[in-house]
Amino acid sequence: MPQTRDKEIKPNIIILYLDDLGYGDLSCYGATEINTPNIDKLANGGVRFTQGYATSATCTPSRYGMLTGEYPWRNSNARILPGSAPLIIDTNRVTLPKMMKKAGYHTGVVGKWHLGLGDGNLDWNGEVTPGPNQVGFDYSVIMAATQDRVPTIYIENGYGVGLDKNDPIQVNYKKNFEREPTGKDNPELTTMKWHHGHNNSIVNGIPRIGFMKGGKSAYWSDVDIADYFLNKAKNYIHKHKNQPFFLYYAMQQPHVPRTPHPRFVGKSGMGPRGDVLLEADWCIGELIKTLEDEGILENTLIVFSSDNGPVLNDGYNDEAVAKLGKHTPAGVLRGGKYSLLEAGTRVPFFTYWKGKIEPKVSDAMVCQIDLMSSLGALLGQEVPQSDSQNMLDVLLGKSELGRENLVIEAKRNKAYRKDNWVLIPPYPKRPSIQTNVNIETGCDSVYQLYNLKEDLEQKHNLATIYPEKLAELIAEFKLVIKKKPLKEESK
Repeated sequence: MPQTRDKEIKPNIIILYLDDLGYGDLSCYGATEINTPNIDKLANGGVRFTQGYATSATCTPSRYGMLTGEYPWRNSNARILPGSAPLIIDTNRVTLPKMMKKAGYHTGVVGKWHLGLGDGNLDWNGEVTPGPNQVGFDYSVIMAATQDRVPTIYIENGYGVGLDKNDPIQVNYKKNFEREPTGKDNPELTTMKWHHGHNNSIVNGIPRIGFMKGGKSAYWSDVDIADYFLNKAKNYIHKHKNQPFFLYYAMQQPHVPRTPHPRFVGKSGMGPRGDVLLEADWCIGELIKTLEDEGILENTLIVFSSDNGPVLNDGYNDEAVAKLGKHTPAGVLRGGKYSLLEAGTRVPFFTYWKGKIEPKVSDAMVCQIDLMSSLGALLGQEVPQSDSQNMLDVLLGKSELGRENLVIEAKRNKAYRKDNWVLIPPYPKRPSIQTNVNIETGCDSVYQLYNLKEDLEQKHNLATIYPEKLAELIAEFKLVIKKKPLKEESK
């Protein structure tokens, strides 16, 4: 079926992107121990995909893939970045926001960035560039990396918010600054205890990854981050309601440190992780109210997804495991964040456009890298040939002809999805379990072959039972990863 677009309407486009949200974390995806009514209303009113994928089982690569339309494993720098890493998106390349700008849209990003900033020689006290504004966003207000990494400041249009020139901020990921306390050496100063990896500079009683000194007037309040970014997103909508806009609202929940606002503390019964899921659902409800109040909900296409699958203990002792109860963040899927198994990259994914998209559940396979070509088709924009595929009719619920194949990755290891099958090559030197987070990596010393239609839980390795299918997929996989898309520079 040919992909089509509506030439009469130029809808606002919002991407709602959560962080470490699992396939089973929402009530619209089968969760019974938690209720997410605002998200459910969108998912049940649009196209809810059962086979929606991030490109990767970790954050930076997935975000890179979505904004560029390119498989992140093609870029050696697209891996989990420190907060001091330089920008990994080439400022000359066509990106999703650049394409939107060319189509006449105002573009904004609010929330988590984690794609690097600067050119490797960055002064956080001056203009932080290149960054989001140099790859296509007219407006940006972000955290540089993640909530658990320094610097713990907001950056708006390239400048640290609230910095005092008499107390300049310094950031270092290799060594601490003299006489600065850390979670490792000064546990008495922490209110949240670290489990692994999070024992450097302490801010608001929370030990972080990386070292930082100065800039105290600009430090964010962790429990207020959700409200801060929500208000920025609402203000962006208010300001640009009379023109087509593209808003990438990258929420931090349920990534660590999980610091729900006091309004949500204890509400889920599952500890901070459950509480921040309720907080995220409330934020989305408030955003939808804003669109309704401005009378533009009917002219807004919403895409919802997550950067990768779930993780419970990801560095802090926050009772995520102890208070989980019957909740299963990955649903029936095996694995999680950092994993080549399905729960690493198969995530909640739905589209909503009131009055334009008929509610349905779709089994079509789609991936976040397809947003570039699909939205380009919607707006009549040519995009460079890349790994992105035009899935517009699928996203709008007009077709079930999704992707035929997909390469997914986890920490630079790759697997291959084709039809109902998934092939995981041998990775004999990689651990089968990432012990610090207690998640299966999907790595083994032998080939793995699963029929996901019959065995969604990936319990039965069929590699020795179907040698012809195994050989077929191995050959295809090698061709797919060898084939390089043509690259065109932006004008």
